[in-house]
Amino acid sequence: MSDILYTVTDGIATVTMNRPEKRNALNTAIITGFHTIFQELETNPTVRVVVIRGEGKAFCSGLDLRELSSRQQGDADPETGVVQIFQQIEGSRHPTIAMVQGDALAGGCELALHCDLRVASDAARFGMPLARLGLVIPFPLGQKLVEIVGPAFTKQILLTGQPIDAKRAYEIGMSHQLVSPSELENATYALARTIADNAPLSLAGMKATILRAISSRETINANDLHELVSQARKSADAKEGVLAMLEKRKPVFRGH
Repeated sequence: MSDILYTVTDGIATVTMNRPEKRNALNTAIITGFHTIFQELETNPTVRVVVIRGEGKAFCSGLDLRELSSRQQGDADPETGVVQIFQQIEGSRHPTIAMVQGDALAGGCELALHCDLRVASDAARFGMPLARLGLVIPFPLGQKLVEIVGPAFTKQILLTGQPIDAKRAYEIGMSHQLVSPSELENATYALARTIADNAPLSLAGMKATILRAISSRETINANDLHELVSQARKSADAKEGVLAMLEKRKPVFRGH
């Protein structure tokens, strides 16, 4: 069975991460699948809106740590291409909605944030536990977090590495709608239907206008920050953090 599924019904595309036993961790198959699907969506005239969801209890737990650990232990480049995928999703001409039923952590949190709208179950949690893995958030992803919740809450989320519950996430602007688990699917697709019933040229134009309004962020020189991200990914602490998470123990960080 495929790790990522894609259907279109009555103008609404649904993209489903389908690794429930792995909490929909982003492996190579899912990352590649997102790229292929969103390329196809750009030229599909029947699509008006896209819903991104995860099968099972979790929305997405972030990068597949076993794949990441394998790259680290083999001294391969730990770059995954996930930043580019999130930017591709954000830049899609179609409005996108994240349907968040459970944990949206690390890359899963950023995936939700790069969608235009987020509908969350009150059982969901949002978090960026990168500091617990010895990693540094890539600049474009940190930028997105600041853009949505502001610098004060970004500091809390990134520096503590602790998840926040759905109610708190809604209060600080991480989600647009908070509903019970039993209402989540109906609420998400009702929102999708409302959007899909609007004029497609208007939708594309509105989204392009919003993206242009925030495009100045792309002019910021962040080469020094990219280097910090790369150093952290290749560090002994990052290897230790990922291994400790996989082995379900407390990491021992040494600052190198």
